Amino acid sequence: MTLMQAAVRVGMAIALCALALSPSPSLSQTWPQRPVKLILPLGPGSGADISARLFAERLAARWGQSVVVENRPGADGVVAINAFINAADDHTLLFGPSSSFVGHPYTLEKMSYDPRELAPIAKISNTVVSIAAPGSMNVGSLKDLIGAVRAEPGKLNWATITGVTDIIVAGYAKSAGLEMNKIPYRDTVQALTDLGESRIHFYIAALAITQAQARAGRIKLLAVTNRERSPSHPDLPTATEAGVPELSFDGLVGLYGPRTMAAELRNRIAADVQAVAADPEIAGRLTATGQLVRPGSPAEFAAAIDEQAKQLAEFAKTLGIQAKQ
Repeated sequence: MTLMQAAVRVGMAIALCALALSPSPSLSQTWPQRPVKLILPLGPGSGADISARLFAERLAARWGQSVVVENRPGADGVVAINAFINAADDHTLLFGPSSSFVGHPYTLEKMSYDPRELAPIAKISNTVVSIAAPGSMNVGSLKDLIGAVRAEPGKLNWATITGVTDIIVAGYAKSAGLEMNKIPYRDTVQALTDLGESRIHFYIAALAITQAQARAGRIKLLAVTNRERSPSHPDLPTATEAGVPELSFDGLVGLYGPRTMAAELRNRIAADVQAVAADPEIAGRLTATGQLVRPGSPAEFAAAIDEQAKQLAEFAKTLGIQAKQ
């Protein structure tokens, strides 16, 4: 072997060693390797659906892979949650409100899934939730409405559109000694019709659902349950400002991954979500659908969900409801 050949072999060996010792790209750097699916527990046209499609378009551009939104409504979110868990795939994520699962231990007869399978990735927005009364009712504030309920025990009716808000209103009513009748609805259109015709007197639903009827004068918007006012309705006080802090809660909407997803990857996706949310166009379009763009890290999102779960647990305790396992 000549000196030249030996030098070449040594050089190749050094190069191979350097290649072997150099750090390989982490999963968070190489993900996604294929199209990403966002499973949504609500139907097309909902505020969360509009949000999911806006973010899907922008995230696809950042990730260099298509991002597809799949609507799987039904069974108060259980259909979508089970589809997400059964996929067992880090390229299949869940996009939607925490109300799709936080209330399930109290509203379902039996839990068909383990909530620990949902790993919070990023909070994206807060749905603005309104408290409304009939347009013909002689009330001008949330305190007036509470006073009307006290003045006529058992004669006024209430309704909400999610299991979470059912528990909150029922728990508050019991703790405050209010007597009013719950009217269950599956169809939000019928509930709004009955509110406008004074068959329902106390109604909690997303602002996106109620604002058109309010503009038409059929119903009155009295407050929002959120901790901050809505930019689209700045004159509407929060429940806390209106003197009823017990009805204060945020409609959390965000992104979830499988429990096995690495923290590094969840943080990277959350950073991408925050980058997309910084676009003023995104904020403008979501505000018009009754949402507040409030992105957050996995830890911040998990903390917000935990706080909401504790609030529900307190109200459930008041109502004597045991959590299902």
